[in-house]
Amino acid sequence: MLYKRMPIEKESPEERGYDKVLFNMAESSVSDLTFGELGLQLNELKLEYIPHRGNPQLRQMLASEAGVLHPDQVLLTNGACGALFIINTALLTPADHLIVVRPNYAPNIEVPETIGCAISYIDLQLEENWRVNLQAIEAAITPATKLISITTPHNPTGMVMTQPELQALVTLVENRNIYLLVDETYRDTCFTTPYPVVASLSERVISVSSLSKAFGLPGLRIGWIITRNADLMEQFLGAKEMIYISNAALDEEVATQFYRQKEKFAKTINQRAMENFEVLCAWLQQEPALEYVLPQGGVVCFPRLVSPETIDIARFYETLAQKYKTMVGAGHWFSMPDSYMRIGFGWLDKAAFEQGLKHISQAIAESKR
Repeated sequence: MLYKRMPIEKESPEERGYDKVLFNMAESSVSDLTFGELGLQLNELKLEYIPHRGNPQLRQMLASEAGVLHPDQVLLTNGACGALFIINTALLTPADHLIVVRPNYAPNIEVPETIGCAISYIDLQLEENWRVNLQAIEAAITPATKLISITTPHNPTGMVMTQPELQALVTLVENRNIYLLVDETYRDTCFTTPYPVVASLSERVISVSSLSKAFGLPGLRIGWIITRNADLMEQFLGAKEMIYISNAALDEEVATQFYRQKEKFAKTINQRAMENFEVLCAWLQQEPALEYVLPQGGVVCFPRLVSPETIDIARFYETLAQKYKTMVGAGHWFSMPDSYMRIGFGWLDKAAFEQGLKHISQAIAESKR
């Protein structure tokens, strides 16, 4: 495989330096928690090799919540990104065909491109409220199609597929003997996702999630794969063992102790993000330079400039970053034009978020041609 750096990672706040971004609206997760907030007991933790599938207690909790049958249907991974890498490299070869909904989180596109498989893109449209075109997905299937890749709740738009839409997609992959990959990293964030974990519906479905987006624990690097398909799980476990054997014992113990008490944190986390969502709604309604569809899930929104030809877009991003120390996710992070921008509303506190939105408006005004 020929590896290359992805723009979303090269230009990320952590790579640029958090000290240079005072108003970080590029973050796609909720506010980060500190170690001290978790109230953990770690003195008896033995730093040994741990079960390759991951901590049994955490896998049991995840399996029970997902409605699957057994903790062995859950594989803990190095974040959701690690899960996506395992799935794509385990299932896809240059001879295979992938259907991926776009825009999407970069690894869902970049890893298959690196593998060299054929890819058909199903492009979501703002004019269609970012809805997934199921007919277009079905029409794109070929005899070589191995996998359909979707995200719901969707990153970067906040669109959530309905239960009938998902059931139709599940029926499609069952009938055509292909797999459905569902990136569900936002299902526990702020809004209520109106259906169970999709992997619980069929052995042809693979679900991915993590503790990063919904719970503010990206530094733990804990994600997971859920599938009812035992053959697939054995293959994914084999891939994980080849890459890094197991996760860190420390990370998994912290994650397990946190998960037992996660509801204590979820209420405060979600309340803060929803306050920012109300601020975002009010700002979008009065900002004439942008058009948008309000998100239904997650903590991100993906508006675009109404008249991009009247804006020096490169100057806009430069002004926003350099003059106002404010950052959003540029459209090219998601293989989209930079007239689109991802705004995260889960990371900053309300006062900082309000100020960051003002900076976006000011930078737009100062970048008019």
